[in-house]
Amino acid sequence: MNGACSLVAWATLCLVGGWATSWHLGRPFTAVWNVPTARCQTHFGQPLPLEAFGIVYNQAQHFQGQNVTIFYKNQFGLYPYLGPTGVIHHGGVPQAVPLQKHLTLVASQISGLMHKGFRGLAVLDWEEWHPLWNRNWGRHRIYREASRAWVHQQWPDLPPKQQRLEARATFERAARALMEDTLRLGQALRPRGLWGFYRFPLCRSPWPGRHNYTGKCQKADKTYNDQLRWLWEASSALFPSIYLPPGLPQVYRKGYARHRLEEAFRVAQFAHPRVLPVLAYTRLTHLGSGRFLSQEQCRLLQSYLSTILGPYLSNVTKAAQVCSQQLCHGNGRCARRVPSNDDVFLHLEPTLGAIKEDPAKWNHFRCLCYPGWKGSTCKFPVPGTE
Repeated sequence: MNGACSLVAWATLCLVGGWATSWHLGRPFTAVWNVPTARCQTHFGQPLPLEAFGIVYNQAQHFQGQNVTIFYKNQFGLYPYLGPTGVIHHGGVPQAVPLQKHLTLVASQISGLMHKGFRGLAVLDWEEWHPLWNRNWGRHRIYREASRAWVHQQWPDLPPKQQRLEARATFERAARALMEDTLRLGQALRPRGLWGFYRFPLCRSPWPGRHNYTGKCQKADKTYNDQLRWLWEASSALFPSIYLPPGLPQVYRKGYARHRLEEAFRVAQFAHPRVLPVLAYTRLTHLGSGRFLSQEQCRLLQSYLSTILGPYLSNVTKAAQVCSQQLCHGNGRCARRVPSNDDVFLHLEPTLGAIKEDPAKWNHFRCLCYPGWKGSTCKFPVPGTE
């Protein structure tokens, strides 16, 4: 992966993409827990030792809180979508949503859910349709049909060809306004939070039946992502998904995740003047709901966290800190010199203390300076930023 990372567990938050970013949590790697595990402690007496491993989490391990809050389709504003049985919610398509009414409701919900000093992650999980018309295929094609029906209802006398053109134009215009204005409102009301949409940018790389699979995004994806420059400019963070698809062979997994992160790092540059932080969601399980509903599930999670995940996160966190201090004067993060080198990691030797690490260990890394610092080792302050 190209750069230092932060981990949101069921989400992995990777914080940089090879350039300085507009935000960091005071350390080059941070793990953030975004798993609905409150029941493990409240119902089953199985507390998770998150703090012991330096993992950031919401108070009482609630799914929504002061460090990370996710807004789903039915929880934020008047997000339009079509239910699985054809039920129309909030007009069903973006064109049908009264934008000002939506924003008024969003403002009220933000005020009620997020305290004024909110400094965490604000993630909008709206997955029912894509803001670009051509990306609504497969199960999302119903939004094209619903848009045509909406246009026909509004302007029944238009010729069929003109109705089709209007369906696309009005859909994309309304989708952009809905997403862009919601982000900007969130940042205006809670400017210290990091706002963005879950899963964006998208990167498709289907693997079944393919030889010499690399995990690279399809060319069309980069073209579509270029067209969404307005979304990246309106965001204050990116939240791509690196969930591994069921059945993906072990040999392909590094490439699958790396190329998704690299695409996010690429579009993160579109937001000027500073590059956006990239916080990539990953999950703890391949299958199932991801919810821990029984005492046995909580016990297994506690054991996994205590013996495998927690110690590993602690090691990477310390390694990132030591590399930052030894290579970057504490003013930047360490990133691979060769991003595609999947055999290079920020790890400490388990038998050595952090202070004893040989600086030569970091020869495969370079520095990505925090805002306000420059130079190959981030030694020099940028004039005017002291």
